[in-house]
Amino acid sequence: MQINTISTQAYSDQKPGTSGLRKKVKVFQQAHYLENFVQSIFSTLPESNNKKLIIGGDGRYFNNEAIQIILNIAAANGYTDFIIGQNGILSTPAVSHLIRKYNAFGGFILSASHNPGGPDEDFGIKFNVSNGGPATEQNTDAFFAYSQSITEYKIADLATIETHSCGHYQQEQLAIQIIDAVDDYAELMQSLFDFELIKQKINAGDISLCFDAMHAVTGPYAKR
Repeated sequence: MQINTISTQAYSDQKPGTSGLRKKVKVFQQAHYLENFVQSIFSTLPESNNKKLIIGGDGRYFNNEAIQIILNIAAANGYTDFIIGQNGILSTPAVSHLIRKYNAFGGFILSASHNPGGPDEDFGIKFNVSNGGPATEQNTDAFFAYSQSITEYKIADLATIETHSCGHYQQEQLAIQIIDAVDDYAELMQSLFDFELIKQKINAGDISLCFDAMHAVTGPYAKR
């Protein structure tokens, strides 16, 4: 696997908020912008023998390109095992669950929640740690501090990973698994709620149900 070291210049505006780093798509498309931020994350997280990452997003514009960039930089930084949602799709709570279920080091969530998407609209990225929760304020402060003085990043020269079909793929020394975006989360929900009883109550007219799936990528989960 060829790993390249790319010279770069720092951007001054990469301070994450509580929901990660959110900017217009055109900001993320600037040369080295996303690469700088992802390298800043890897350069400041604690060392671990756990090299497994979860990656997915809400499918908005730039989602698939960002996944490829993250994968390439992660591989260059020593990560070897990846679980990615089919078509690049994973909701925020689904990523949180997958991190815990598959004992991953952490996960990247590419989402700007209810913010509008599209070439002229918003994109977002955040990192969740091994307990499934968002990176701590101490973590995000470290990401930002590193991003202010970054001069280079490492990136692997990998072939594009197709995410359309579920399955296990091997590329170089990397193990990449493309999974159904909903399966694991639906299984979790079935362990928490009695869907059969809810169905009976709805059919009997005892309760009514309104589900708002307008935010992010909740639609596939609502349908399941």
